[in-house]
Parts: sequence; structure tokens; C-alpha cells
Amino acid sequence: MGVVQIVTAVIAFAYTALAIGLFVRAGLGMLALVRLGSPDLTRKGDRGTRVRTMLRESLGHTRMLKWHWVGAAHWAVFFGFFLLFPALAQSYFEVINPEWSLPIVGHWGPWLLVSELLTVLTGLAILTLFVIRMFRQPRAHRVPPQGTPSDAGQRRSSSRFENSRQWMAFYIEATISTIVLSHMAIRTFKVALGDIEHEWTSPVSSLIAGVWSGASEESLLTAITLVAGLDILVSWTFFLMLALIPSMGIGWHRVTAFFNLYFKRHADGAVSLGAAKPMLVKGEPADFETADPETDPFGVNVITDFSWKGLLDFSTCTECGRCQSQCPAWNTGKPLSPKKFITDLRDHLYEQAPYLKAAAIAKERGGAALSKDGVEIEPISIVGSVIDPDVLWSCTTCGACVEQCPVDIEHVDHILDLRRNMVMIESDFPAEAQTMLRNLENKGNPWGENPAQRLKWAEPLDFEVPIAEAGGDWEYLYWVGCAGAYDPKAQKTSRAVATLLHDAGVKFAVLGEAETCTGDSARRIGHEFMYQMLAEQNVETLNEVGAVKIVATCPHCLNTIGNEYEDLGGNYEVVHHTELLNDLVNAGKITPVEEHEGKLTYHDPCYLGRHNRIFTPPRELLGSFAEVTEMPRNSEKSFCCGAGGARMWMEEPIGKRVNRERADEAVATGANTVAVGCPFCSTMLRDGVADAGREDVEVIDIAQLLARTQEKKAEKASTAAAE
Repeated sequence: MGVVQIVTAVIAFAYTALAIGLFVRAGLGMLALVRLGSPDLTRKGDRGTRVRTMLRESLGHTRMLKWHWVGAAHWAVFFGFFLLFPALAQSYFEVINPEWSLPIVGHWGPWLLVSELLTVLTGLAILTLFVIRMFRQPRAHRVPPQGTPSDAGQRRSSSRFENSRQWMAFYIEATISTIVLSHMAIRTFKVALGDIEHEWTSPVSSLIAGVWSGASEESLLTAITLVAGLDILVSWTFFLMLALIPSMGIGWHRVTAFFNLYFKRHADGAVSLGAAKPMLVKGEPADFETADPETDPFGVNVITDFSWKGLLDFSTCTECGRCQSQCPAWNTGKPLSPKKFITDLRDHLYEQAPYLKAAAIAKERGGAALSKDGVEIEPISIVGSVIDPDVLWSCTTCGACVEQCPVDIEHVDHILDLRRNMVMIESDFPAEAQTMLRNLENKGNPWGENPAQRLKWAEPLDFEVPIAEAGGDWEYLYWVGCAGAYDPKAQKTSRAVATLLHDAGVKFAVLGEAETCTGDSARRIGHEFMYQMLAEQNVETLNEVGAVKIVATCPHCLNTIGNEYEDLGGNYEVVHHTELLNDLVNAGKITPVEEHEGKLTYHDPCYLGRHNRIFTPPRELLGSFAEVTEMPRNSEKSFCCGAGGARMWMEEPIGKRVNRERADEAVATGANTVAVGCPFCSTMLRDGVADAGREDVEVIDIAQLLARTQEKKAEKASTAAAE
């Protein structure tokens, strides 16, 4: 053991001990900080299912592989990062004696081959990711300003990396590249020394090793020691960086992502969409009969009001920007970037970490409130200090961010929790939404129409629509919804659906005046109390009439009744009208024989598609009488119309209007008909198309298109009979 080996070994082992010590301390500190979040008892149970989900999504990269080449490259780096640890372990032998190797497998041919191929694959993968990042730099993808900006700023580029701290990504890419090159260099040195007996075990190294043909044995052995020492220092510097920068999510996610995947809302792996996360009090869904806003936080005001899962979310964000690239608010120049929203909260969390931990210790010991220079330190309210209000009100709750996130961060849930505190505690929300909330409270519908007019939509029908009663002769309860009952355009859809069901022999009934708003808009604007009040009234009514199967034309109603009423004792089988109508077409009870004239495109409603995974039935139904030309953003990646999250009832003064962006995309397909399956989407896209000056483009519900085919068929039959 020479001087070089002694010095290198001392430095390597000492540095390793330092890095491990600091990393473990930082990890324990992060755990302690996350545990300061409020309780969330809904994440318990289903351990076996959760483990399987975590392993499937992490080892299988099921979320990342949606992006094909990027996903495959990340998968290779993921496995390379963990499976090359044996090569790092070998470096410790090599700094002591360059001729040593791992016991048992060190000279085993299959291991040498696998480790070499894995090293090369990791190197190619990290190079691929580096090249992709360079080609997608924000400065290369500038966009013009869109409409009126806000104080919170506006996007400057279309790159998903805007607002990412890219030096961290470049540092990690450089680290992995250095480790790969050091492993390959050591292997070539050993091939040159003749330490590798068979070329097939090191095919790439054998091709390169010839460059060292003139080097002496002593110099090659020294080089092995030095490069092994470099490998150790570079590897553990990465962990030292994580210890020193706890907010380095792109590094920490290699640890925290496993836990974030395990504790996702749905144990079976479904994304956290559909039902809104209930407002929690003491870790359980709020019971407003016992909850006290004086002592129980309603929603989120300060950082520790977030659940521990929320704090874990913030710590896991990799700043990849996939959420941002799909966000309708971000794409139309609004101040909301889901990525920046999460990273701002994370930065605030770790800035406040010393005070939060000190306050927690003081509370445990029965001490007084934390103070500085004799002045009590008040917790910092997030809205206004950390997150601009315009950021929260820009969200349409479309769920594109949650759908895209590879580590299952629940952006929408956190936005809703902040809204809840603003609305129920601070009474701070857009003024125009006040009318909607007042109408819900007084009239049971956001339009403020007379509840006695709930059945007015059915008056033009040539048959009587039955009212649901307990024990009545009906199979489906037709949930008309507020839009279907009161909005003149949506009333046409209601009549089309009723007529189609009637002609197909489906026994159905409606609630009439007993129906009231499901509470979707109230819940998603943040008024959880009003939502529960409306929901409990509807559940009681539905249970009284014995509803089991429900058909709804509004995806928001479908989502609320089908996914959220269960928490209040309402268990129903809820289908969208396009699903039921498609079944009737397939069964031959409806025969759409007429072909649609002109080109047609279909817009996926967010609450039908992403939130409830209903993509195929509407397309199959349209395909029975028309050819569908898809927009570039469709299905899971469909672009929002701008109405969700109660934005239907708010003004949109910042940036380009979301509905105009989607209307432009629809018009660009060359379609003269835009088919929809949601009354909100219908209104928004109709306005967007008109704003684009394309009155020749019709926006219409699928049920109305199907009803037209039946009318044409009846006209032809009548004409033929007359002849």
C-alpha cells in the first residue's frame, strides 16, 4: 500500500463518513419537519396494495414511460443510480489496493458484463436527458405576452423548465456523467493491465483500452486508485449537497418519491382526481356540526395547516415542469404555474423550518409562543405573503397537473385547501362569485332561478316526463342539473336526452322541483360548508326515492354524485349520458343511420375525461354517425375549456381567455362542428368560437347530434310513406 493509496483512502473514508453523517441528519430533520404538518388519517390501511403501487410506479416507471424516450432514459438512469452502488463499493477496495475487487463477483464474467452494459446505458441515458434539457431551454422558446399581466408575473416562454432551478439539474447530470466515466475509465485500466480475462465481459472497455497501451503497470495502478477516489468523492458530494440544501427536490426525490407514491390518496394507484379531497379537521373529514373555526383550521392559512402529505409533496417536486406545460392557466398567461406554486411552498417551508421546529419544541415543553427580541413571532399567512391570490383563482381544477406529475403530487388538493380558508374564514374571493354563492344558498342553483321552474325545460316535449317516486316504475333517475334545467342552450340537450331515452324504451324519471344543485361549484371555490349543505339535501332526496342508477348530462354533476356523495351516505351507479346512449346504440335500440355532414372534432370535458376516465364511449357514439378529427390535445392531455373550479362564475381579466385558446385549437382542425358532452364546455367553447369570429362553427352536445340523426331518419321514413 503506497503513499497514493494511503492518502486517497484516508480522504475517501473520512469524506464518506462526513457525507453519510450529514445526510442522515438532514433526512431525520426532513422527517421531523414533515411530521409537523397536520394529521391525515385517510392515508392509512391497504398496506399491501400501497406497496404494490409504489413498486409498480417506481420500478416500472409507469408514469414516466408516457413520455417514451424521456421516460426510457429516466428509467435507465434510475436503475443505474441504484444498481451501480456495487461499483461504488468496489472503489473502496481499489483506493486501498488497485488490484482488489469485490469479493465473489469481482471477477465473475456475467457481473462484469451486466455492470458494463448498465454503466454504458446510464451514460447514454443521462446524455439524452441533458440534450433534451438543452433543446428545451426557456431562452429558445420565447412567447409573446398574452393579454393583461398580473403582479405575480406571466410566462416568458413555452418551456416546461421556466422557473426551474436548472443548475441543480445540470449538477446532477454532471455528477452521474462523472461517475459513469470514472467507472468506465477504471474498467479500461484493468483491461489494459490484463486483469479482465475475457473481452466479452467488457466489450466497450476492450475497444477503448488500447489508448493506454504505452502506459506502465505502475501508472495504471495509480490511475485506478485516483479515479476510484474521484468516484467516491463525486458520489458522496451528491449526498452532501442534499444535506446542505434540503429544498433540492430534484435530488431528494430519489428518496422521498417512494414515500410519496406509497401515501398517494388512492392506494390502487389511481391519480388523485375525481372526488375532491375532503376538508380535514384533526385528520378526518370535517363534521361541521362539531368543527369549531375558532380552534380548528378550516382549510390552510399557515404552512403547518397543510397535512404531512402536503409537506411531503412539496419536498418531492423535481421541478420537471410537466404540470406547468399542461396547465391551461399557465398556457394562457395567467400567474399560476403548478410547479412554481409547489416550489414556492417548499421554499417557504424550509425557510421557516428553524422557527417551526423551535415552536414545536416549545409547545411540547409547555413554553410560551416563540418570540424574537421580546416580540412574539406570528405564523406567516401563505396567501398574499407566499402565494399571490391570483395564482389560486386562476386554477380551473382541470387536473392536468396531477395527471402529468410523475411523483404523484396533489396540486389541486392544496389549491382547494387554500381557497377554503380564504372563502370560509377570510371571506376573500372574487366579487362576481358572491352572486353565485348567494344564489346557491337562496335558490339552490347558481343562476338564481325559481326552483319551481325546474321542469320548464320539458314543456316542449310531446310526452310526459315522469317524476321519481319511491317504488316507481323507472330504472334510471335522469339528473338534469342546473344548467340542463335553466340554461336555454343546455335545455336543448336535456330534451334530446329525454327524447332519445323515451324512444329507446328506457324507463326513467326526474326529480323535478326536488332536485337542487349538487354543490360542485361551491366545493371547488372553497365553500365546503355550503357544499355539504346542498349535498346532504340531495342525498336525502335520492335515498328517499330509491335511486340506484343515475344518468347525468353534466360531468360535474356526475363526478360529485358518483364520487363525493358516498362520504355522505349516497351510493349510486352514475353514468354519463353518452355512456348510456352508446350502450343503446350498441344494443340496436337507437340506430343512427345518417352520416354527419362536414368535419367534426370532439372536446374532452375535464371532469368526464381526466377526472373520471371516460374517453371511449363519447367517441364510439360519435363514430356511429360521424368521423372524429382529434385536436392535438385530447383524452388525458385534453385542454380545459376554462369553466371548472367555479371559474364558470368568475371574470378572466388576466392573459388570454382559456376558452379562446381551446376554441382556436378546435377551429384549427378545420371542423365545422365541435361536439361536447358538458353544458359548461358548451357555453365556454361557444363563446370562444364567437370571439374568434367563427360563427360558422357549431358547438353542440353529442346527444343533440344523435337526436338529429333520428329526426332525419323519421323525416325520410315519412317522405317514403307518403310516396
